[in-house]
Order: sequence, then C-alpha cells, then structure tokens
Amino acid sequence: MNSETSPAPEAVDEFLMRFTSSPRGARLARRLISHRLDSWGLPYSSPANESLTLIAAELTANAVRHGHVPGRDFHLRLTRTADTLRIEVSDTRTERVPLLTHHEPPGEAESGRGLLVVARLADRWAVSPCTNAPGKTVWTELCISRH
Repeated sequence: MNSETSPAPEAVDEFLMRFTSSPRGARLARRLISHRLDSWGLPYSSPANESLTLIAAELTANAVRHGHVPGRDFHLRLTRTADTLRIEVSDTRTERVPLLTHHEPPGEAESGRGLLVVARLADRWAVSPCTNAPGKTVWTELCISRH
C-alpha cells in the first residue's frame, strides 16, 4: 500500500458512472457494481463479487461521508482485465486524504474500520490525486484468481 499513482490496467470491460454524494448514491453504486460483475460472469455469490461489492460499499460510503463537497458528485470506475478487477472512487475533497496505515479503533468505536476491511480484502490499494480536477481517487485491485 502506497500513495503512488498506478495506471489503470488495459480494460477488457469497463463501467463508469457518476453518483450523487448521498447515502442513496452510495447504495446504488454498490448495487450496480455487484450487478455489473454478475453480468461479466462473476456471479453474485462468487468470492470476487462479494469482496469487490464490500470494498465498493466502504469506498462509496467514505466518499459520501468524508469526501462530500456540497453540489459535487462522486465518480466510480470499475475495470476488469483477464486477471484483475479494479475499482476507483473519486471525490472532490482534496484535503481529506485517508491514511494508508491504520490502527484498530477502540473496541467500542462505532466507525473507523472501513479501510481496514478494504486493506484486508484488496490485493493492492492506494490513494491518488485527481489529475484533471480537484479531489482524490481511492483505488483497489483484486486478483480474480485469488478470490
């Protein structure tokens, strides 16, 4: 895990969409990711679909909760190559960059574990600044053969 910019792999399949920066937008993004993976031959109950759907839920919820700028949406990009799934969630909040090293929050804490889940499920993940607009992109990659 590092903050280096990693180029997206050559896409075999790609899904791009902009969502309202709201809980409803995050929920719709998660559902569409799961549906898209199923249509690409990764069934809803497959480990890859379940893992990436959970990652999408965490990243989109974080984009809404921590990356929200009034009047701005978040963007989602899903790509699949022969061996890799990659999801990118971009928001316009430049100054709130997640830490790549996390410690377990206190046992009674009600939040703070989302990126720990992402780190455990993803084969790689990092944060990159957006190149053509203000904001940041949190991306993850899953090796299909491992999931």
